[in-house]
Amino acid sequence: MTQVAITVNGERREAEVEPRQLLVYFLRNQLGLTGTNVGCDTSSCGACTVLVDGESVKSCTVFAVQADGAEVTTIEGLAENGELHPVQQAFHEQHALQCGYCTPGFVMAAVSLLRENPSPSEEQIRHGLEGNLCRCTGYHNIVKAVQAAAEAGA
Repeated sequence: MTQVAITVNGERREAEVEPRQLLVYFLRNQLGLTGTNVGCDTSSCGACTVLVDGESVKSCTVFAVQADGAEVTTIEGLAENGELHPVQQAFHEQHALQCGYCTPGFVMAAVSLLRENPSPSEEQIRHGLEGNLCRCTGYHNIVKAVQAAAEAGA
């Protein structure tokens, strides 16, 4: 076992982990943050996307020990004082979800995208989210949601 200290959603968390434990399972199983979903375990779908030190990362590709000392933000850490993050609000208003399984990953990827490019074109949005898959929506409303969040200053 290896001791790690990871700041998750603003709170320092210390735990012992197996050296081979993936960050997604650390978040879900040890911390109970089940908003980060396990979709494919191969980095193809993006359902497990979180922010590590502000960068969009598929948490099924990172060992928890690699996140030692890092700041991790999950979908649970976006809302503040009971108010949805502007990207979450835009996904709600633009009906950018159906079953919702992929939504946390898309929201986290969109937050990262908008931090890097606050005014992306439709093409840039589609390119920026191409590592995330949805089997339900067809992506049109997801793109609209990211555009609305950008217009709202997310």
